[in-house]
Amino acid sequence: MQSFGGPTAQIALMHRILVEEKGWLTEKQFLAALSFCMLLPGPEAMQLATYAGWKQRGTIGGLIAGSLFVLPGAAVILILASLYMIYGEVPGVQAAFLGIKAAVLAIVLEALIKISKRALDGLGHYLLALFAFIALFALQLPFPLVIIIAGFCGFLFLHQPKETETAPALPKGSFKRLIKTVGLWLALWFLPIAGLFMALGDGHIITNLATFFSKLAIVTFGGAYAVLAYMADDVVSSQGWLSAAQMIDGLGLAETTPGPLILVTEFVGFVAAYQWNGGANFLMGLAGAIVTLWVTFVPCFLWIMAGAPYIDWISSRPRLKAALAAITAAVVGVIANLSLWFSLHILFEKLEGKTFGSVQILLPDVTSLDMLTLILVILNAYLLLVRKWNLFWLLGLSASASWLFKVLIL
Repeated sequence: MQSFGGPTAQIALMHRILVEEKGWLTEKQFLAALSFCMLLPGPEAMQLATYAGWKQRGTIGGLIAGSLFVLPGAAVILILASLYMIYGEVPGVQAAFLGIKAAVLAIVLEALIKISKRALDGLGHYLLALFAFIALFALQLPFPLVIIIAGFCGFLFLHQPKETETAPALPKGSFKRLIKTVGLWLALWFLPIAGLFMALGDGHIITNLATFFSKLAIVTFGGAYAVLAYMADDVVSSQGWLSAAQMIDGLGLAETTPGPLILVTEFVGFVAAYQWNGGANFLMGLAGAIVTLWVTFVPCFLWIMAGAPYIDWISSRPRLKAALAAITAAVVGVIANLSLWFSLHILFEKLEGKTFGSVQILLPDVTSLDMLTLILVILNAYLLLVRKWNLFWLLGLSASASWLFKVLIL
């Protein structure tokens, strides 16, 4: 309930509580677990919380920690998404969301700056970040391919000499335990999806959501902002489930609630199902939200329950550490692409795709620039980056300022 502000703020909060206050993890254990979670697909903050619970009390501890990191925020998102679909077209509400969108762009820019400082170490990392940005923004390369290339580059070319301290051995009986764990969690993940296909058939929005977000759970490396970069374009451009404005509104709602930022997937699932085939069906939206939550977070438990016993061993291998660092560097380029995508859709009313050979670039019509939004973005960036405002107050101020200007002045 305290974890506002996305993965960066959440990880900082967990470090203070888990390492400094309670001593449940040592500094080395925390950093090793964080590095491992950054290597996994999905939300690293939720996976780190799950690992902390597993470290204390095994599987039960991991289930308790991971679930309670997610469920409070999921309940809030469900309520807000319902209200959004009912009242979102009211001019006053739309005016407030304009301010939230401006704040969201400032938040994403802050994440880009912070992660850049942590992830970019040397020329190789800067080149990988630039490669990821160009590959996604201009070349439209598949996100998983970009991550795989970055990981291989790190593994082959950027590893450091082996550390002198003794590396931990693999846990005894680990292979048999690994097979059982993976089998159990794969069954929990896929059996409900199979049941949906049998009951609803292919082509139904619920089965489509289950399939799409299951794929998302596998291919989205690099944390919540990387997930958003992959999801936002696909949901809006390819699937057509949400408009760009709805996608950005959903991110704004997720930023205002506690819990992992990846809960924006729940918003997408609810809205897509709610308005399927031009309808307005709350029960369908609820089903979409539940299915999306299930296929988004069950894989997170799979990765941690299967991989937690090996974290100490992985963190002692130079080439694996280098691959992880390279992927993290590429994620900087991913978030830069996300920042530009948000900027174009927030600041300009008209966008046009331009093709130059194999390069495809989305360009704005400069005459459609929204000056009010630009002013709000600059104000939010100043308050967040320079004045270090609390995120909750920042969003409240931005939404209020936008509402006052749009409703009372215009």
